[in-house]
Amino acid sequence: MELTLLFADWLGKPAWMWLGFLGIVLALLIFDLGVLHRENREIEVRESLLLSSVYVSLGLAFGGFIWWQLGPESGMNYLTGFVVEKTLALDNVFVIALIFSFFAVPRIYQHRVLFWGILGVIVLRAIMIGVGATLVSQFSWVLYVFAAFLIITGVKMLWIGDKEPELAGNPIISFLRQRLNVTEGHHGQAFFVEKQDPLTGRLRWFVTPLFLALVMVELADIVFAVDSVPAIFTITTDPFIVYTSNIFAILGLRALYFALAAMIHRFKYLKPALAIVLVFIGSKIFVADLLGLEKFPAALSLGITFAIIAAGVFWSLVKTRDDTHPA
Repeated sequence: MELTLLFADWLGKPAWMWLGFLGIVLALLIFDLGVLHRENREIEVRESLLLSSVYVSLGLAFGGFIWWQLGPESGMNYLTGFVVEKTLALDNVFVIALIFSFFAVPRIYQHRVLFWGILGVIVLRAIMIGVGATLVSQFSWVLYVFAAFLIITGVKMLWIGDKEPELAGNPIISFLRQRLNVTEGHHGQAFFVEKQDPLTGRLRWFVTPLFLALVMVELADIVFAVDSVPAIFTITTDPFIVYTSNIFAILGLRALYFALAAMIHRFKYLKPALAIVLVFIGSKIFVADLLGLEKFPAALSLGITFAIIAAGVFWSLVKTRDDTHPA
């Protein structure tokens, strides 16, 4: 009976594949919080790069498993999705750094916000991907809507350029400050503290700026998911590949953040490259129709996507090689 359940179909794949993936994610989260960062401390750039390389290696290794288990096309679709999602996650670092700067979050507590933020991402992406998979399975034309949205988003990103989001007058932050009791400063790593109300003298619960930073990080991911979820669905509609490539790309974001935050200015041309990738991914479905193809070749899609992103990273490093401080 137990073996039958393990091989039972769940969203197009046997249950043991989903359980194995979720087991890996759970083990990584426990190892991260319970072993590597059991005590609050600052994460140095060298440690950040090392941990990030481990997460990237695990993500690629899982792609190798998919290639072996499900075939070359599924493997290439996973790798394409992983590369795109990883690049979108890198773009997310720019916004997270801005949020931490706005709320003056000490570096020693930033990992705590990122850890709980990642847990929220895992749940939110599961919900959004589940909804997306249902829509695509019921209404195939939704893929064309996703594709058109990606093209528009990519063009908009190219048009806006490096314009940063404005947090000082953000209506969500204003709303939270008006509706919640917020402390003036940070209270260590606490999201909530109990203290005397200055007006009544009674003990009341207050939220800290660290909690507001967590809320904004979660909201930022929702905004980025609006781009990333349609992007991966135009690459593949397989829920297993969609979700696993998303989560493996995001899992290493915490580790990579502390290295990238110190050299964000070196990736000046990453966003334009990402915009071009979104336009390319969105246009694939229309190109395939024009050429009379069932779908755009997975190998060609992976090659073009990787080439665009690699060119953006290379050109950024070349053009900013003499820069020592962010512009």
